[in-house]
Amino acid sequence: MKDTKTYVEENKQRFIDELIDLLKIPSISANSKYKNDMLKTAEAVKKSLLEAGCDMAEINETPGHPVVYGEKIIDPNLPTVLVYGHYDVQPPDPVNLWDSPPFEPVIKETKTHPDGAIFARGACDDKGQMYMHVKALEYMTKNDSLPCNVKFMIEGEEEVGSENLGWFIENNRDKLKNDVILISDTGMIAKDTPSITTGLRGLSYMEVEVTGPNRDLHSGLYGGAVANPINILCKMISSLQDEDNRITIPGFYDKVKEYNEDERAKMAEAPFDLKEYKEKLNIEEVHGEEGFSTLERASIRPTLDVNGIWGGYTGEGAKTVLPSKAYAKISMRLVSDQDWKEISALFKDYFEKIAPKSVKVNVSTHHGGQAYVTPIDTLEYQAANDAYTEAFGKAPIPQHSGGSIPIVALFEQELKSKTILMGFGLDTDAIHSPNEHFGIWNYLKGIETIPLFYKHFTKLKLAEKSDQ
Repeated sequence: MKDTKTYVEENKQRFIDELIDLLKIPSISANSKYKNDMLKTAEAVKKSLLEAGCDMAEINETPGHPVVYGEKIIDPNLPTVLVYGHYDVQPPDPVNLWDSPPFEPVIKETKTHPDGAIFARGACDDKGQMYMHVKALEYMTKNDSLPCNVKFMIEGEEEVGSENLGWFIENNRDKLKNDVILISDTGMIAKDTPSITTGLRGLSYMEVEVTGPNRDLHSGLYGGAVANPINILCKMISSLQDEDNRITIPGFYDKVKEYNEDERAKMAEAPFDLKEYKEKLNIEEVHGEEGFSTLERASIRPTLDVNGIWGGYTGEGAKTVLPSKAYAKISMRLVSDQDWKEISALFKDYFEKIAPKSVKVNVSTHHGGQAYVTPIDTLEYQAANDAYTEAFGKAPIPQHSGGSIPIVALFEQELKSKTILMGFGLDTDAIHSPNEHFGIWNYLKGIETIPLFYKHFTKLKLAEKSDQ
């Protein structure tokens, strides 16, 4: 039997080529014109699961985009790992800021990835990281080293809020039964500093519409006499945070967990260079809630950010218009016990309350999800810790992430399973941004590490069972 390092090295180019082929398909779930590409991607994922060794793989229809399910059951009495991932990607906009076309993958060296990185939309989030699990299964089946059962649930709506995943789970609970859920849709601190994501922020995503006059007006004839919705919207958004960058929505912080000094000191052990952080982002100073470090602001504290704002005339040249409407998309990252539906309601009530009578306001909720914390004293976490330690030669650091994977809390609620987040991306990989990329070293290291989780998890799970 070949070890993982040898197998990965021998098949390195094929693994890269296969991922590149997958990245060429523009599986943009947010835009209906890419529906056929979504189906094409689902078919490609199904095919790859069968080729990797799944006994069965199928495309399951949902009210939205389909879910790809596959499984390899070697013994019903053995533990079962459920792998979750997603094949949909973010829109590539603004396309003009990409150095190469977003769906024409190229490999380039970077300072962070001297061995090369694949530049393409979805390279890191999440096609590259999802595909690591497919190739890890291939290694285990081809080398007769799969120690337990494995199931795959690869969805196509993660980037639009996983609207129909709950429906799919509700209708397939028996099929999805498992002992642990494994996800690679997060990152690690650095290539020489492995980490396991143990906390995720929740999310509330809102859209607001501010309406003034019943039509666009001449800004010379009406300016100064009629409220400008864009001006009003900007003032309203500005009032959502105070001078200490705390969110002003009444009740917003009521359920936010406050960590003690010992807990904050433990989090601060993660290596972090503020100077390097600012240089990478080309900023002179960081910004955020007073009284907290940059790492804390980006992980254990809630936020409110405008994700898009528009209205009036934005074309070439000038048009002296006082617009009828203005719009904004606003997201709030949530922590600990904050309930996203409750926060959405608080936002709506407050935003409507602060609107002047000169405009009308409409607030709608797009989607959201709960925050999630993974305990580090569990068998599941110990297996991941042992896998990273064996692959990297050092124990991983447990780390809270600022990102959101709303379905993780859903999994625990509906499937009664703990989730382990084994991410291999880096914070420089530009996910959701132009020039997204995924390091080839990281991609291959993931394929090498994942089978070790199966080994350690099965060993610990069987030992636990024999002790009972």
